[in-house]
Amino acid sequence: MEKKIEYFENPGIKNTDQLIDMVKERSEELGIKTIVVASVTGKSSLKLAEAIPNAEIVSVTHHAGFRGGDALELEGEYTKELENRGIPVYAGSHALSGVGRGISNKFGGVTPVEIIAETLRMFSQGVKVCVEISIMAADAGLIPTDEEVIAVGGTASGVDSALVLKAAHMSNFFEFRVREIIAMSRP
Repeated sequence: MEKKIEYFENPGIKNTDQLIDMVKERSEELGIKTIVVASVTGKSSLKLAEAIPNAEIVSVTHHAGFRGGDALELEGEYTKELENRGIPVYAGSHALSGVGRGISNKFGGVTPVEIIAETLRMFSQGVKVCVEISIMAADAGLIPTDEEVIAVGGTASGVDSALVLKAAHMSNFFEFRVREIIAMSRP
């Protein structure tokens, strides 16, 4: 099989619209209906829903307290629209840091999941995010683990990476499979 991969020279929001077009094209080619997207505010999730209206979009945001305090960052203008469109939003512990980051912050050192996260960042931050949100959504029962899905992630704001994958739960992480890279930013 021959497949084109798009490499964005720089990460960030400027790649969002082009990436969404590529995700739409590949989801149609493969017949993939489920798309999981990292979207702190919900804006990228809504853009995907508008571009691919027949897709089952799952939005994953930061956990409460990610930037301090107890609030979710998704308390914005897009929350009601996500709800109206029936797009589930998952906010929970990050699969590739979680409690391990708290241990490292308190005592120093590094945990195995943090090593996995850093290894994925060798590809790009967006690739790491795609893997992480897929595990989180699978653990929440929001995406299937027995069929291919598309994961969409990014660096800071907007989206710049997309993978075709078969997700796995945290408890069987090494069954996770990246099938294709649709696009990613160059690290």
